[in-house]
Amino acid sequence: MVAITTCRAAATAAFRAVILGAPASGKGTVSARIVQQFKIAHISSGDRLRFHVTVGSDLGREVKQYIDGGNFVPDNTMISLINEEIESVMDQNWLLDGFPRTLTQAERLQRLHPINLVLNLVVPTSVILDRVRSRWIHLPSGRVYNIGFNDPQVPGKDDITGEPLSQREDDKPEVVQKRLQDYATKTEPVVRFYREIGVLKDFRGNTTNEMWPAIRDCVAQHLSF
Repeated sequence: MVAITTCRAAATAAFRAVILGAPASGKGTVSARIVQQFKIAHISSGDRLRFHVTVGSDLGREVKQYIDGGNFVPDNTMISLINEEIESVMDQNWLLDGFPRTLTQAERLQRLHPINLVLNLVVPTSVILDRVRSRWIHLPSGRVYNIGFNDPQVPGKDDITGEPLSQREDDKPEVVQKRLQDYATKTEPVVRFYREIGVLKDFRGNTTNEMWPAIRDCVAQHLSF
């Protein structure tokens, strides 16, 4: 059973959306489906941060210590990064994935680039912990596989490139537990903020497939205005 807040679209000049959810709640998978079906620009804060870490940029060196420890990157650093990414796709509809994560970030984003839809994925903690134990990543692309649910065609290899898969440092059980605690502390105020301004829609379920039909219909409704 998937519980959903009714999705009612308001007339807007463009689609400016955020997807929220605890770590490993399926934000990346849902985002990929939205991008594929609706041709929306996807801005993943996690992917951009990992890119900077991989290439060893100044930003990458700054944030590596936070990512490895499962901690949040400071607000000012994230706001600057995301603002730059949004400005590069301002002529398109876009979806933010992994940002904002704090109330300060949400308030600043709403002043800079007002959001008109927030998709909030609500997945039980027990399901999330089971999921990360079996999650493998193709780090260059961010493609995610879950053993027993979304297996790679060849064990340990990415379906597209054939390159090795790996488990991220921040997917270790003890790190995930800390990330979930941080999420509850820092991101729940973000949920309340968006709920109060009337743009947040809840989608509850154990899997992406359960939630996807309602999410797809909600996005389609907003894009029709």
